[in-house]
Amino acid sequence: MFRHALPFLGVIGLALLAGCGNGEPEQRSARPVMVIQPQPASEAFESYPGEVHARYEPELAFRIGGKVVERMVEAGERVRKDQPLAKLDPQDVRLQLEGIRAQVAAAEANLRVARAEHERYKTLMDRQLVSRSQFDSSENAYRSALARLQQARAEFDVATNQVAYAILRATHEGVVAQRRIEVGQVVAVGQTAFVLAADGEREVAINLPEQALDRYAVGQAVSVEIWSHPGKRYPGRIRELSPAADQQSRTYSARVAFADADVPAELGQSALVSIRSNGEVPLAVPLSAITAEQGKAYVWRVKHDATLERVSVRTGAYGETLVPILEGLQADDWVVLAGVQMLHENQPVRAVDRDNRPVILAAEE
Repeated sequence: MFRHALPFLGVIGLALLAGCGNGEPEQRSARPVMVIQPQPASEAFESYPGEVHARYEPELAFRIGGKVVERMVEAGERVRKDQPLAKLDPQDVRLQLEGIRAQVAAAEANLRVARAEHERYKTLMDRQLVSRSQFDSSENAYRSALARLQQARAEFDVATNQVAYAILRATHEGVVAQRRIEVGQVVAVGQTAFVLAADGEREVAINLPEQALDRYAVGQAVSVEIWSHPGKRYPGRIRELSPAADQQSRTYSARVAFADADVPAELGQSALVSIRSNGEVPLAVPLSAITAEQGKAYVWRVKHDATLERVSVRTGAYGETLVPILEGLQADDWVVLAGVQMLHENQPVRAVDRDNRPVILAAEE
């Protein structure tokens, strides 16, 4: 009996399969995504890493050229004002000084002869024993000898100074920030030998990107966080802003001065400078919400029907955690916060907030 029923059961099975094939397709499952709404840009600061420097950092150099025969300090050492730092071979300048000393002695002797000759001609002129032209010639010779002596003495003073210039001295009290010479090296006039970080004010050196330069100005308020004192911010201002970009990095150097002179900032410490942009940036989203393709920035926005669309946005300078959105989003948009690399267009999603609560999407108007 079962053998005769098998063909009938096969027909019923095929009919059931055909019926299932003609039904509605199975709905795709909605993927849960965490979403946020763009926040006001007033909460978005643009942050730039920097390094603590001295307010005054003179580059010290010899005022004469020569061979370095002694170096008295190393980088990182504290120095006093007028403390010797390095010394050049003084032999050449001393020989030059002795030569000019001899010229001074010769000029003094010539002046004595010219003065005596002029006095003699003056006496003879009073007795009308010489002509006026002879007397004038003696007077000119005396004046020339006097001028040559003055010139020789001036050259002697210069040579004396050059002997002193063979020793390079600190111009301020402070710390040797850099050393750029070695013993035995021949240096030129004005070639930097040391960089000195003078005691006193401290400031932070930062580099600003080219596209953000128009949003900053000298005197603009900033806040500075010293990495050795996390969580504590110190007020400051932009003291200096370079008018030209660095040839290699294409960034603009800036110096940030602290408002309080007692900030515990030591030379070389890392810092983070946060600046509120002068320009109006209406919205900002977390950095994790941004995806990039072919040099353009995108975000994934949840539509009213709970599906995704990729939206092109124009961004400002990226901050540490937030990205200013200049164009492309509205304040009531819902944007996917994380996992943006795994999404695709028109993908159905289940939007939840940071607390895993369902988000109510606005109906399309």
